Amino acid sequence: METRIVNEPKINALLDKPSPKTLVEGAYRQLHDDIINGVHPPGMKLRVEHLKDQYEVGAGTLREALLLLVTDALVVTQGQRGFRVAPISMNDLEDITRSRLLIECTALEMSIEHGDDEWESNVISAFHHLSKVEQKITAESISLTDEWERRNHAFHDALISACPSRWIQYFQSLLYKQSERYRRLSILKQPIARDVHSEHVILFESSIARDITRARSALSEHILRTLDGIKKMPSDFFNGHSGRNVQDSHDA
Repeated sequence: METRIVNEPKINALLDKPSPKTLVEGAYRQLHDDIINGVHPPGMKLRVEHLKDQYEVGAGTLREALLLLVTDALVVTQGQRGFRVAPISMNDLEDITRSRLLIECTALEMSIEHGDDEWESNVISAFHHLSKVEQKITAESISLTDEWERRNHAFHDALISACPSRWIQYFQSLLYKQSERYRRLSILKQPIARDVHSEHVILFESSIARDITRARSALSEHILRTLDGIKKMPSDFFNGHSGRNVQDSHDA
């Protein structure tokens, strides 16, 4: 009987090859981050034939990733004409802010009411990690720091993690992503001067103290400061992120 010599490294490489689901998730995360950071501006046409090479995935994988972004409301479809980055406007931001105030403040209140010792521990840990990075970076660079973004998101998630409604948590996550996009785009244009760490301290202390009234007030002010900051942006902020130039070059 013939003995076959197996190339072990090659076999291991095949076993470690990402599954289609992993490839979709990877493409989704890269596209998500690029949209949030303005690499693909609002209104830009997302042509699969161009992007599949840029992200080194197949056309089918890329379409699945784009459809996931449609559910996040970061990408819109236009019938048979493909995908575009969702547009931005002041009316949209005001609507997002109003909705986030309703949803996230309710989620925080319910989380404080239902939170146990594990919830407290998670909030304390998330706040500690966020504080460590906030003490190292300046106000001008804070919103462009990926590590801060991750820790800030983790802190907000920890605060509402004990909310028993999965629908409220889902909508909060959706609105958070939308709000984050506006804030990140505004930083590319002009940093918003604010003492974010002090805002987080008040939000943390009132939540841990189970002071629902104060916690809701702190969260509301925290959310509204982003809207107020963007309202002070130059008048061409929304026009400057239309994405038309990039779109036209891709359509050529």
